[in-house]
Amino acid sequence: MLNAPHITLEQWRALIAVVDAGGYAQAAQKLNKSQSAVTYSVQKIEEMLGVAVFEIQGRKAQLTQTGKMLYRRALSLVEEAGLLERAAKTLSAGWEAELTIAVEILFPSWLLFDCLAKFGEEAPNTRIEVIESVISGTSEALLQHRADLAIAPTLPPGFLGEPLMPMPIIAAAHPDHPLHHLGRPVTARDLKRYRHLVVRDSGSVRTSKVMSIEVEQRWTVTTMSSSIQAAAAGHGFAWLPEYRIQREIAAGTLAPLPMKEGGRREVQLYLVLADPDFAGPGARRLAEILRESVSGECKRLGPPPMVP
Repeated sequence: MLNAPHITLEQWRALIAVVDAGGYAQAAQKLNKSQSAVTYSVQKIEEMLGVAVFEIQGRKAQLTQTGKMLYRRALSLVEEAGLLERAAKTLSAGWEAELTIAVEILFPSWLLFDCLAKFGEEAPNTRIEVIESVISGTSEALLQHRADLAIAPTLPPGFLGEPLMPMPIIAAAHPDHPLHHLGRPVTARDLKRYRHLVVRDSGSVRTSKVMSIEVEQRWTVTTMSSSIQAAAAGHGFAWLPEYRIQREIAAGTLAPLPMKEGGRREVQLYLVLADPDFAGPGARRLAEILRESVSGECKRLGPPPMVP
């Protein structure tokens, strides 16, 4: 049997607060405790472990190497304890009062709203918050515990997911764009001469290489709608979800580029529960509705056409 810990979560929280706030007085104010109580908590950690957490450098106390390790571990410990408490409350309360889903913008918005509407019929009192994200923004929402479930183009470290649907992406531009009038298949070298329209990564650490190429001219926009509108107006070329530009293709304002290779890409979207072990009934039911609806839509559409 493992020995029971001698250091309490409150003592670890005190250590974290001192580091984050920059001092004992500031930490005491943040925790709404006396400075002596915060100081005592940190001193008890040092006493029980037989280590020095801080050392004086000049006029300021700095974390020792051991203190840095303890701070990192304390962050994980306190965060995990908080997640466990929230999960327990969710499971004991029945259906969640609120759910947050992070959705990669490649996923069809109409299909998402259909799924949310079905879920709303069963759980009308559960509020839904949708985080519309791009590339790493979806993974970031999971890693920062801001989403209960997600539809993501990649699986962040530590998360398990299941393939939900492949999303065809095609290179397209206005029919009058010079790339449509080369008289031969378009190559990567040809693309470098023209403006590339890109949707900005919504993560705080942006990934510029995803769905992009090295070109001299580039416009970066915030939404997929803006990218489509700019391409349809003849301002450049872009890789766009095939389902999103059917209207523009039918209207003659966009056409797939006759690429020699790479004209069609397929992005696999995954369905991810943030914490499968403690997911509430609402999160599980919404995930089930997404699976069923996407499966039905994929069967209805059949295999996608081959585009060079």
